[in-house]
Amino acid sequence: MKKETVQISDRTCTIYKSERPEYLLIQPIDEHDLEVLDNEVATIESLANKPFTLVAFKIKDWQSELTPWTAPAVFGKIPFGEGAVATLSFIKEILIPQLKRMQLFKKDKMRCVLGGYSLAGFFALWSAYQTELFDGIAAVSPSVWYPQWMEYAEINKPLATSVYLSLGDKEEKTKNPIMAQVGNSIRKQQELLTTQGVNTILEWNPGNHFQHSDERTAKGFAWIMNHI
Repeated sequence: MKKETVQISDRTCTIYKSERPEYLLIQPIDEHDLEVLDNEVATIESLANKPFTLVAFKIKDWQSELTPWTAPAVFGKIPFGEGAVATLSFIKEILIPQLKRMQLFKKDKMRCVLGGYSLAGFFALWSAYQTELFDGIAAVSPSVWYPQWMEYAEINKPLATSVYLSLGDKEEKTKNPIMAQVGNSIRKQQELLTTQGVNTILEWNPGNHFQHSDERTAKGFAWIMNHI
């Protein structure tokens, strides 16, 4: 697997390339994700014996670029923005066309999967409802506690046919009343997806939100690759 860092528009992208890939995996990342990305890729390789290319692009403002509408601060003092639309537009209108020019994505020969951890997982899940571009979604520890999300999910249907969900078994055991809703919300999310005929699973991982994000994300991508 070859690794390189390239600049696409104003985004720094880390690309892992294999020979004759069957899947394109796209992942928004922060600095911590970048530090453990090598291990994530190695874990995907061990769990899914299929060639893939992974493109991870850096998010500059985590609490603004990954959420579809504004919301008050839930932890700390920084409120959430509405930059998800622009981030998805970057993927559709800039990233994917550039990957095609670089011969890293051939739509007729490869499946496209969007995934991420935490708010990036929530962004991936939201994106499933916006476009048919993605064959699968890996929403790993997604922030489904996000204000008004469950109301949105109840009246809309995703366009992706496969959605992986996971959560740490201690994540709902928090004193923050909004984030404590995450367990019930993700159970409801899986129920909605199942009712809508989406190929889905809810996997529980041991630990809280901040443990083994690379391995959990790898499990999500691998499950999608093994089930589409």
